[in-house]
Amino acid sequence: MLKIYIDADACPVKNEVFRVAERYELDVILVSNTWMKTPKSNRIQLQVVDGKFDAADDWIVDHAQTDDIVITADIPLASRCLDNDARALGPKGREFTKNNIGDIMATREIMSHLRDLGTATGGPAPFQKKDRSRFLQSLDRMIQTIKRQQP
Repeated sequence: MLKIYIDADACPVKNEVFRVAERYELDVILVSNTWMKTPKSNRIQLQVVDGKFDAADDWIVDHAQTDDIVITADIPLASRCLDNDARALGPKGREFTKNNIGDIMATREIMSHLRDLGTATGGPAPFQKKDRSRFLQSLDRMIQTIKRQQP
């Protein structure tokens, strides 16, 4: 059964995921390094992992299966999930796929290098209302696609 995993520590769309998951009757697993308040629901689970680097990522990769959805802004985590045939979606609605993850990883490395050189400064644009809307549309479309493909 399709599950949604959230890389939860800095995810700005948790409430949107909860609403969509409730509508489709899907389980949601939030994975975090710290405890956080979650809605009271049998379908929402909080998995707190130890604070070591990448512990949440490792837990998600170990548990997300084919066609599960992982919500993350972490590009290397998205890539690892795609290797397990899970789906990956960024909080701004960008779907990570096996066809685009290589280019996204390369761009990430180039930007990191430019930042190290002091050439590029700053980070991603602030999260906006249109990002939330795009995310909701992408998540809904992804769930519908997966459900259509299931027997």
